[in-house]
Formats: sequence, structure tokens, C-alpha cells
Amino acid sequence: MGFADQRFNVNLSILFTELPLLERPAAAAAAGFTAVELWWPWVDSPTPEQSELDALRHAIEDAGVQLTGLNFYAGRLPGPDRGALSVPGEESERFRANIDVAAEFARSLGCTALNALYGNRVDGADPAEQDALALENLVLAARAADRIGAVLLIETLNQPESPRYPLVTAPAGIAVVDRVNEATGLGNARFLMDLYHLSMNGEDLPAVIERYAARTGHVQIADNPGRGAPGTGSLPLEDLLDQLRKAGYEGWVGLEYKPGDRTGAEAFDWLPREARAAR
Repeated sequence: MGFADQRFNVNLSILFTELPLLERPAAAAAAGFTAVELWWPWVDSPTPEQSELDALRHAIEDAGVQLTGLNFYAGRLPGPDRGALSVPGEESERFRANIDVAAEFARSLGCTALNALYGNRVDGADPAEQDALALENLVLAARAADRIGAVLLIETLNQPESPRYPLVTAPAGIAVVDRVNEATGLGNARFLMDLYHLSMNGEDLPAVIERYAARTGHVQIADNPGRGAPGTGSLPLEDLLDQLRKAGYEGWVGLEYKPGDRTGAEAFDWLPREARAAR
């Protein structure tokens, strides 16, 4: 098995960022990839002009790549924010305004995975009230995802880099998945297993895979330390992905790492070109 047996996509919000957004899908295709994913590209606008949405859709279609994952509006990301849906006031309202926009954009490109970042704890806000607000918004997001035949992803981040984000263990993420599925009865909320974030939290990755592979809707990778390409750190990513496959995971593996000074196609030298196109 190994890397050659995985279905990889490229996260265009962290890779190929030396290029304008609309040029990145073609660059991914030129590097040999056939699938991409994105954080919400308009950090200041949950409801961009239709012309902006159309331009990005056409760029993806013209490049001949498949959009396989999209984040809902998450505030300033990259930046200080880690989501909007549990943040009272304007940010929560912006998330709600984005739900149908993001879902329709995903539907137009056949994308069937929508990631909803939970959001940071806020000074002066009761954590229980934030969690109640989060559940309300996640229920709305899950229903929107269901309408387009998509799953809703719940992601665990890491405490050192996201100290105010409350979901910093795999069990915490799974607990939110369970609450959303119980509230909607749809069963389309799934865990986003980011091996880099989990490793930063010191979790036992083989044990997490064994316990939660069947509940996982998407996997993302970067090496640790450094959040670089596979092989730049010490994580046995090839073995971990093999374990996931043996446990029944057949979904996408998102490449969500920092390229360092090896930008463009050079950022993928670790992966043979013949292993980049989805099979």
C-alpha cells in the first residue's frame, strides 16, 4: 500500500498561494492533481457577489479538477479566527448568511463535503451558551448539506496553535458530531480527522484511527513538527494512511501543509506524479 494507494486532493488555501486564487486550480492540474479543496476564499464576505462565485467556479471547471471539499465562512482564516458559528452576534449571523451560499456553490461543482469550523471561545460569553448557539447553527448547516447530498464535517484543531478553540481532542470533535446527528436525525455529520492537529495535541494516532475511522468523513495531513510536507517531520504518515484504508476509510486525503520555500509543483516532490491523480 502506501501513498500510491490514496486519493489525494490539494488544499488551494494553503498551497499554490503564491498565485492568485483563480490561477490555483490550473496550477494544481498542471502538477498532476485532479481534485482540490478550499477554505472559504472570501474572508471578509460570507455572501460575495455572484460574479466572484462564478469566476471561481469557472476557474475550477476550466482546470478540469473536482472540488471535493469546501469550508463554510470561518472569519479571518488564515488569521486569528477559527470559525464563526459559535461566536455570538455578528459573526454567527454572517455564518448563517453564508450557509446557503456555500451549499449552492458546492452543489454547482458536485462537492459533497462542507467543513464547519466551530469558532473560538469569546471573552465574556458563557461557554454553554456558545455551545448552544453552535448546535443551532450546525443543525442549519447539516440540513443545507443534506439538501445537496453532502456531509457536514466537524474538525478538531490543536491547542498550541488554537488555544481558544474548544475542540482540541478527537473525542471532543466526535461528541459534537453525535450531538448534531441526534438533533437532525440525518446522520450526515462526520468527523474531519486532521492527523497534524491530532499529533500536535499528543493523541495516540493509531488508537484514534482504530476508534474513529468509521465516523470519519475526511482526512487531512501535514507532517509534524513544522506542518510541512510528508517527510519533513517525524510522523509516519504513510503507515497511518495505510491503517486508515485497512480500517475501511476510502475517502479523500487533503494535502493541507505549508510548502516552505518549495512553492508550486516543487512542493509535491515527495509524491510521484503518477500517484497524484485520483483513482
